[in-house]
Amino acid sequence: MPTITFLGAGSVVFTRQLLTDLLRFPDLPTLDIALHDIDADRLEVARLTALSVARQLGRDIRVRASLDRRESLDGADFVINMIQVGGVAATRIDLELPAARGLRQTIGDTTGVGGVFRALRTFPVLSAIAQDMRELCPDAWFLNYTNPMAMNVWWMSEVAPEIRTVGLCHSVYWTVNDLCELVGVPLEGTHYRAAGVNHQSWLTEWSHDGEDLYPRLRERIEAEPDLQRRVRAEIFRRIGYYPTETSEHSSEYLGWFLRSDAQIERFRLEPLQYIGISEENVNEFHEAQRLLAAGQEVPLHEEGDAAEYAPQIIHSMLTGAPREIHANVVNHGLIDNLPERAVVEVPATVDADGVHPIAWGAIPAAGAALNRTYLSVADLTIRAALEGDPELVRRAVLIDPNASSTLTPDEIWQLCDELTAAHAELLPRALGGVL
Repeated sequence: MPTITFLGAGSVVFTRQLLTDLLRFPDLPTLDIALHDIDADRLEVARLTALSVARQLGRDIRVRASLDRRESLDGADFVINMIQVGGVAATRIDLELPAARGLRQTIGDTTGVGGVFRALRTFPVLSAIAQDMRELCPDAWFLNYTNPMAMNVWWMSEVAPEIRTVGLCHSVYWTVNDLCELVGVPLEGTHYRAAGVNHQSWLTEWSHDGEDLYPRLRERIEAEPDLQRRVRAEIFRRIGYYPTETSEHSSEYLGWFLRSDAQIERFRLEPLQYIGISEENVNEFHEAQRLLAAGQEVPLHEEGDAAEYAPQIIHSMLTGAPREIHANVVNHGLIDNLPERAVVEVPATVDADGVHPIAWGAIPAAGAALNRTYLSVADLTIRAALEGDPELVRRAVLIDPNASSTLTPDEIWQLCDELTAAHAELLPRALGGVL
């Protein structure tokens, strides 16, 4: 019986989505679902959610839940990671402390000051997970959804290169889905591929029945002034290729958008947006808790909305069905004009033997230039943690385009001091924490 372990299973809505996609494959064997979370209430809701999904889909599964991570990892074949170290409270700190100094972010989970500190408090937990996996499930695949994606996968490659780690994100799929809707073509029959780094890959292949769809997109944007007030449309206009993350996310990876009130108004941005999203997620958890306590079933998403890669990887590896996805992996000769050993996002084939990244060659030069800045922030953050050097943390934030477009170096150093103090219980001692 294949064992699939969910770490951070208390992310109940996402656990429900992944299990729904997984159990809709009719040719999978009976699965052993091991759920782990550090919050007992959330873990129980996750357990009841898994049983509800299985009942509604008529599938026989084994479900077990444990507050003991090692118990959940023992004998796992696949480990799905979706932890959020520090939870909503830490997210608020990542966004509100910088905002008090005038540094605005929308999501704050991928790069920049929010991404840096999210990574620094996640790395120690990833290291502990890696050690457990070495002992309890050394041959398992580690399928990471936790942001900052590039930093976390990169960290695993440094501290546990023997563990088969793949970073998964649905941003490429949903970008193409939404663009196809915008230009009036069905997703079915559309060929697409993107490459770069997570949340900042570049859609270089996009066609339907042999027709390049970029001319249609340009015409649509040119005809609609409102579309021209979107961040991604502006990046597309300046770089020549469409980026694969939402305008809200994309705005904080560059120094172009959040630096002034005028730009925020022009591109219709909402600083601190992720606080509201996080609160909505908490409300969704409580709604699931209420439904299950009343003996009702949790709602399932429509079958056509399945876009998550972890269920697809598991299905391909268990049945041999081939497919292509986009994956975040270490750059060993995959993208020529991005640094070796960095983590990049590329197409990959999947079959019974695992995930096989496709060597891409060079990505568009201007896109690579932006990617290299993004990867420089990640590189400095990882080096800071590996070497225990707090100065490198501050230099990572200094390199970030959004931070440096708003704050002086002195202000960045002071902000990092404040964030270090606020997150001290979750940070290594060498970086100013207490671990």
